[in-house]
Amino acid sequence: MIRLSEYSLPGLEQQFVAWGFKPVHAGRVLRAHYLAGGETEAGPARLPAALVARLRAEGAADDDRVAVRQVAADGTTKLLLRLADGRSVETVLMPDFRPDRAAGCVSSQVGCAMGCDFCATTKSGFERNLTAGEIVEQFRALRREARAAGRRLQTLVFMGMGEPMLNLDAVLAAVERIADNRVGGLGWRQITVSTVGIIPGIEALTATGLNVHLAVSLHAPDDATRAQLLPPGRRFAIADILAAADRFQASRGRPVTIQYCLLKGVNDAPEQARQLADLIGARRMHVNLLRYNPTGLSLRGLAYEPSSDETSEAFAAGLRARGVVAHFRRSRGPEIDAACGQLRRRAG
Repeated sequence: MIRLSEYSLPGLEQQFVAWGFKPVHAGRVLRAHYLAGGETEAGPARLPAALVARLRAEGAADDDRVAVRQVAADGTTKLLLRLADGRSVETVLMPDFRPDRAAGCVSSQVGCAMGCDFCATTKSGFERNLTAGEIVEQFRALRREARAAGRRLQTLVFMGMGEPMLNLDAVLAAVERIADNRVGGLGWRQITVSTVGIIPGIEALTATGLNVHLAVSLHAPDDATRAQLLPPGRRFAIADILAAADRFQASRGRPVTIQYCLLKGVNDAPEQARQLADLIGARRMHVNLLRYNPTGLSLRGLAYEPSSDETSEAFAAGLRARGVVAHFRRSRGPEIDAACGQLRRRAG
């Protein structure tokens, strides 16, 4: 069996040549695979019958299948995909404010090893990295869901289960297939890679030159508080993370997004807003404020609470008063555990 999602365009071209067929057919097959949701014929009239027969004989398909599908009141859809080895991973489709568009959130690992104290995903621990094809399969599933809802998958964020920078080779391979107009056709600028601040990963992403967006999960304006919330904060200082983000931004010319989840009594004080504004300073970065989505007791046995609306608005106002571009991200699908920090493979 061959798995088309595991093939790059050059890789499938080489496979076709090895089978005795022209490499030009590879692009047609992969384009159909990404657009049509699984068909391998790419238009029977355009492919040699012998190649169609070979693909069918090889079982050219992908085994990752939707095991559980949940839909929230706001239209957010969470899919649990069963992987070929029996493990599973979650991916989310979020309706856009425009009725014809949607955004997707994909995972890069089964579980997560980062240990972020307010995140549900880390409670299940780390199992393994996803392959590029398994990431691609999430994209294909989301594209099908969007199409069924009369929408177009417009953007994709690597903000699901796992830390993308610790599986960067597979993430980059998937991004190249998803974004490339010859294959997935989503577009480079439609993709955001998020990280908790793994500096070697940021540097490696910068070096690729890929024209994607970067988001950094900061969640605190000082190293001591951040280290309590995010164990990677003990290794990577905020100043160093922002310096790496500066280099990425300078190479792309587009703002880096700083993600900041507001937690009651932990990181939502007016002084902390001033500290964060001072960190951003003259940087042309955007602060994406998140309202905490409860996940039960943390790894340290704490019960975090979301900041009140009044406190949250005051925090945002404190940033804006100092010239920082700040806005709130809407919480999508919390009742089906599809919101930020809630992905945990509840079923499977």
